[in-house]
Amino acid sequence: MRHTGAVPTRLTQFTSEGFTFDVVDSGPLDGPVVVALHGFPQTSASWSAVTPLLTDAGYRVVAPDQRGYSPGAQPQAVASYSMDHLCADVLALADAAGVERFHLLGHDWGAAVGWALAGARPDRVLTLAAVSVPHPAAFLRSMAGTQLLRSSYMLAFQLPWLPELAFRARGGAVLRAMLRGFRTPDPEPAVALLSDPPTATAALNWYRGLRMPSGREVTVTRIPTLYVWSDGDAALGRRAALGTERFVRAPYRFAVLAGASHWIPEERPAELAELVLEHLAAHGAPSGL
Repeated sequence: MRHTGAVPTRLTQFTSEGFTFDVVDSGPLDGPVVVALHGFPQTSASWSAVTPLLTDAGYRVVAPDQRGYSPGAQPQAVASYSMDHLCADVLALADAAGVERFHLLGHDWGAAVGWALAGARPDRVLTLAAVSVPHPAAFLRSMAGTQLLRSSYMLAFQLPWLPELAFRARGGAVLRAMLRGFRTPDPEPAVALLSDPPTATAALNWYRGLRMPSGREVTVTRIPTLYVWSDGDAALGRRAALGTERFVRAPYRFAVLAGASHWIPEERPAELAELVLEHLAAHGAPSGL
């Protein structure tokens, strides 16, 4: 792993495009770096059960509160949430961590960013472990089937201000019901998170940003890739999961966690960590900086 020239130091924050992001930095400072990206509507805390299993194996895990979720990085314009900006944040974090090349682990929207960044910058990303969300091209192809119904909430999130109001309605009861429909283990952290209006708008802007043009259009992935899907995922169906392999031109492993819901890092942390560690070991993870 090539070093950027910066002396490794423990991070609590980093900056990107003038914004300040919070980050949880764990494990040996000289260990191979795994950047762990959370999804909607969560924070870096979603990795709290997975991270110790990776750091015990010698990896340094840096898990940011991504754009919109860090209090110091909550632009309210939809254009600020294009994939260009989301990928730039990850590269800024890697630079702050003092590494040029790193392993990428992402769940939900974090996986979507992972696919985009791995496709665009194989010079920076060593390996990808995508959890739940398939390759975007496979996802789009699946829309001709039942995936369109599964993803109907994404269309509702495009509406201005109404979703934010719905999140706060009746003390979060509407949001709580939606999350329970997706089998969220504990909806209360998300309800508390999205009760804050700027945070709710920023989180929804990830979906609204899908209509923004991007210079990081995703094609095939050319780095070693692990894709972990669960057959109890109410949001993401089997067709896209099975179709992802055709968009990876590198060593690829597809793992299915039977019976798990969408929230794999919280429900199956030990199994997920084992898969990730096997993936890293199989593809020559460097032993340090």
